[in-house]
Amino acid sequence: MTDLMSNPTIRSYCLEKIIESLDEGVMMSNYEGKIALYNAAQEKMEGLNSEEITGKHLWSVYNYNPQYSEHAHIFKTGKPIFSRYRAHSTVNGNPKYVNYSTFPIQKDGETIAVFSLSTNESKLKDRLHQTIELKRQIVDKDEQSSETKNGTTFTFNDIKGKSLALKNLINEAENIALHNTDTLIVGETGTGKELFAQSMHNYSPRAESPFVAINCAAIPENLLESTLFGTVKGAFTGATNQVGLFEYAKDGTLFLDEINSMPMTLQSKLMRVLQERLVRRVGSNDVTPVKCTVISASNEDPEKLIAEDKMRLDLFYRIARTSLYIPPLRERPEDIHFFIDYFLSAYQKKFSKTMPGLSKTLRVALLQYPWPGNTRELEHLIENLMIRVNENDSIIDIDHLPAYLRRKVLSDRKNKSAKEKEVLNRPFKSIFTNSQEHYIQMVLEQTNWNISKAARTLGITRQSLQYHIKKHGLVKPN
Repeated sequence: MTDLMSNPTIRSYCLEKIIESLDEGVMMSNYEGKIALYNAAQEKMEGLNSEEITGKHLWSVYNYNPQYSEHAHIFKTGKPIFSRYRAHSTVNGNPKYVNYSTFPIQKDGETIAVFSLSTNESKLKDRLHQTIELKRQIVDKDEQSSETKNGTTFTFNDIKGKSLALKNLINEAENIALHNTDTLIVGETGTGKELFAQSMHNYSPRAESPFVAINCAAIPENLLESTLFGTVKGAFTGATNQVGLFEYAKDGTLFLDEINSMPMTLQSKLMRVLQERLVRRVGSNDVTPVKCTVISASNEDPEKLIAEDKMRLDLFYRIARTSLYIPPLRERPEDIHFFIDYFLSAYQKKFSKTMPGLSKTLRVALLQYPWPGNTRELEHLIENLMIRVNENDSIIDIDHLPAYLRRKVLSDRKNKSAKEKEVLNRPFKSIFTNSQEHYIQMVLEQTNWNISKAARTLGITRQSLQYHIKKHGLVKPN
């Protein structure tokens, strides 16, 4: 009988069999970023085929920028990444989320491989969904004030709209909320980033704990550090013993809005807190464990911020353990229709006025307007219309808009073609992964499903576009 301990070949064979029998997913890459091992459990979790992807670069399989490869980052730093929750693959348009940690394999002080261990928590997630949904139904029956005891106002029930992109985004946010993972929400001004952050907190197991929000752009740099981390008496002139927001949030959620406005010097300190999960008050040598989950929000593209040296790459890795991209309103025309009628109805009730409908000319103009302020701007515009229109008017028209809004709407309507061209010229690879499906769908519709033209617009090959169409389950309308 062959001696297992003395025969490396047999020992390696046994280890491979063990890896294949595990319920946990295992994926390993080499120094080139090529997949060297991908077990059956990982196949089941992500819906990919080991034979088809082994030997290929991670970024070509999962379709992301090599600059943001976690495996490449760990090869460089030799430091593991723990407990991330993210969907790297998408099957038939559905993101496949896994909870994973990634580690280096080192020999003689040199990293020779990197591997990830993934767990499928679908059963636990289903139980959590049922428990939280039952709790939400009970809470909905109770009469409550506009702000709950945990410091929030909104839940997912408050997120309105009917577009498929929005519905998919809510489903994705609900899945992320069930895990205590730091999240980055990216979206333009007025898209509802804090609305999503509060909803995620209230949908999560942390709902009974505090939700603490801070706008990083609204506080001067010298005060932001002490506000986040706290101070001890005597740290500087006038300093007192003050609890920072990381401590105040306890085991709840700390929401860092407009994190893209945070100074670079403070970003390094924040990165260390998120990495070590320890916070030190200004002027103190004592450390306190960080128990809260951190949700950050940016109204600018993180890749652009990194390229312009406005955001540290290592901070991006820490705050974006998973990410959400909220598409702007101009990319969701069905939601523009919805919100026009929704806000008209809401303000009729608020002002107790019976109002006429919008003229076709005004409605078309509003649909063609790019809405740089998104839903918030649309609400303010409808409110202005309701204030200015008289009940004896037969219809609400462009003339009812305040002069400055009228000029904006009409001017942007004339420049719409130029703005559309600018939007379509965005580099495809800079778009967040979870917004690719919506972006590809938009380009296909705008090119009448001309594959060659759409591929040129996206800056990719025909073959790559056909792959993404199949990957996202996109179907040409009849």
